[in-house]
Amino acid sequence: MTARIGVVTFPGSLDDRDTQRAIKLAGAEPVALWHKDKDLKQVDAVVLPGGFSYGDYLRAGAISRFSPVMETVIEQAKSGMPVLGICNGFQVLTEAHLLPGAMLGNNHLHFICRDQKLRVENAETSWTADYESGQEIHIPLKNMDGRYVADEHTLDMLEAEGRVAFRYVDFNPNGSLRDIAGITNEAGNVVGLMPHPEHAVEPLIGSGRTDGLPFFTSILKKLVNA
Repeated sequence: MTARIGVVTFPGSLDDRDTQRAIKLAGAEPVALWHKDKDLKQVDAVVLPGGFSYGDYLRAGAISRFSPVMETVIEQAKSGMPVLGICNGFQVLTEAHLLPGAMLGNNHLHFICRDQKLRVENAETSWTADYESGQEIHIPLKNMDGRYVADEHTLDMLEAEGRVAFRYVDFNPNGSLRDIAGITNEAGNVVGLMPHPEHAVEPLIGSGRTDGLPFFTSILKKLVNA
């Protein structure tokens, strides 16, 4: 049976179609989910894509967190369903308290778009198992509110529990504390990151690399072997 992975579209989502394509390339079935619907259509996992949901009014992701679909996503995530938040989706996950910390405006106060080197710090989550710990990859990055922050206690906890999933290498593009580019929850089923793996799945588009494809093959193998 083909794994079904839902992709939520909020008003202002930009990368939902790109994410659906990445899921299809990995061999799973992408399922479009609308933000006003609580029904997840029996999907096996959910991706919250990048963009500027609700125009990023109030704070990035703050309004989307209260969309009807998120009520079900939060409930299912707490029950073990794999959930990936990319860029704006990462912001939504912090606003929904599925991941700790918060996302603030870039420290240089400018939108940034670049090919970013990352180091894989945790290759044991539902979304990172096809990587190796310590592996360096290149993933496109584009954000205005990408600065990850948390109090020292939370940062120390994430480090001690191995919950920093990705770290910026060579250059910190937004001032994220401890160069954090992505984190995971304690169970490893919920992952959020600022760079866009869906833009690095085919050699002829995006970065010209396929370094982002393992996100989607990882979850496919996780679901098939579950």
